[in-house]
Amino acid sequence: LLLRWRRRRALWRKVAEAQERQERSLVRMEALARRFREQHPSVNVVSILSLPLPELSKKLRDGSLPPDHVFYAYVGKALQIATETNCITEFLQESESQLRKAKLMEKQGLLYGVPVSIKDSIDCQGHDSTLGFIKNLNKPAAEDSVVVQVLKRQGAIPFVKTNVPQSLISYDCKNLIFGQTCNPLLYTRTSGGSSGGEGALVGGGGSILGIGTDVGGSLRFPAAFCGICTIKPTGNRLSKRGIMAGVVGQKAVAAAVGPLAKDVESLALCLRALLSEDMFSLDSTVPPLPFNEEVYSSTKPLRIGYYETDFFTMPSPAMRRAVRETKQLLEEAGHTLVPFELTNVDYVIFNYCVRGMFADGGSSFVKKFKGEMETGGMGLFFWLAKAPHWLKTLLSWTAKPFVPRFSSIIRSMKENTVDEVWSLHQEIEDFCHQFIAQWKKLNLDVMLCPMLGPALGIGYPAKLSVAVSYTMLYNALDFPAGVVPVTLVTDEDEEELKGYKGYYRDWWDRTLAKAFRGSVGMPVAVQCVALPWQEELCLRFMKEVETL
Repeated sequence: LLLRWRRRRALWRKVAEAQERQERSLVRMEALARRFREQHPSVNVVSILSLPLPELSKKLRDGSLPPDHVFYAYVGKALQIATETNCITEFLQESESQLRKAKLMEKQGLLYGVPVSIKDSIDCQGHDSTLGFIKNLNKPAAEDSVVVQVLKRQGAIPFVKTNVPQSLISYDCKNLIFGQTCNPLLYTRTSGGSSGGEGALVGGGGSILGIGTDVGGSLRFPAAFCGICTIKPTGNRLSKRGIMAGVVGQKAVAAAVGPLAKDVESLALCLRALLSEDMFSLDSTVPPLPFNEEVYSSTKPLRIGYYETDFFTMPSPAMRRAVRETKQLLEEAGHTLVPFELTNVDYVIFNYCVRGMFADGGSSFVKKFKGEMETGGMGLFFWLAKAPHWLKTLLSWTAKPFVPRFSSIIRSMKENTVDEVWSLHQEIEDFCHQFIAQWKKLNLDVMLCPMLGPALGIGYPAKLSVAVSYTMLYNALDFPAGVVPVTLVTDEDEEELKGYKGYYRDWWDRTLAKAFRGSVGMPVAVQCVALPWQEELCLRFMKEVETL
């Protein structure tokens, strides 16, 4: 007991030190913003913050806007949003010297002078990538991740790191070190996760461009919940070197790195900058596919597949309306909309995603929590991961008639042999080809899909892991998928929600109905999806949706 007490005390000391560092970061930001205001009282900060990224970067490159004006305007705004939502974990002090270097740059990159926020799990030299784990504190990265290196070569200035949920395997944003990040639009709601700090900071206007990651919706949840745009590219379109993963080594569900911003044009500008020779030379495993301008700027009418539900997670009234209204606007604009039928999503979620990510029965994931002081609301998961195979089989069989989804989760948490994992990977590949065949049979260009929303109340994502079906499908398929906010929850949506029952009418469905409640005025988005490696077409479709 004494040893345990001493170990816990040492852990608390590390947490306290990290929190002090976070506090010092905010104090430093406050001092910088105040000093700038005093030295430049005539600078119109509000007008700088109101500029969209393409316009801002143009003004920075042509010299009509000095980089330090932009930098300190965003430092001040980021501080405000961090104070309100607790989204920033660390201010990157070297950003000040980088700002001075940027002024002397002869070759100005596409993101010259643009301040960029970076998710905690993306390595920045000299800074921790904690994933919300105490054991990862005081272990600064030896070098920048490839994405950060490319951003710097393009003239961007990474200036803060942002909060994540413990382990990243969550679409909330809370850990024991830095605490809970709130939604900037309504503080009782989650900002989403795992790129939740990014969602809150960009959504609140404290960053004009953020970089996050996505393994089941980790870019798309924060964007949808905070009313901004994002794109999850095909898994290997952008380099993942120097980026920490929630579940290391698994290949069943593809992770991706991508940008978050207020509008689609900003995402396109970011991808133009990242898909450069710099990235292809720094990471030769990334296919050398530069940004295809012709596809992005095309105006030819699109043939668009769509569905309103996946028949696994019943959409909220606002989600259904978002798809219907977007479909109608697209048809009126001259595009062709074709119904697409989704089948067996339950099998995909349990057998490909859950079983694929935790093919070792969850044991390697559980090991990550060894020595931590809390398990982030994953008590049941831990118990299942540690339970013997016979007990899981018995529980799954007993639960099936009463709670079929719980039974499926237990069944997919079994430890697999190597042969079974290989068979699973083959099955996922076959599923992907079948999905593409169905897509091509309908001669589709892109797909319009629902996106979970509005933002759930804080704490609800931990109880509702099954609600990731709309996003995780496209990680299993490894298709590019973007999010565009299209509407706000109305009083009528709220009234209609009273009749929400769900498809399974189980505890999860009842809990999801509660999580959606009280959301009038909150944003609701749609997902825009394209085939693998067609990010430019995905963005072109997103732009169309955004414009309409």
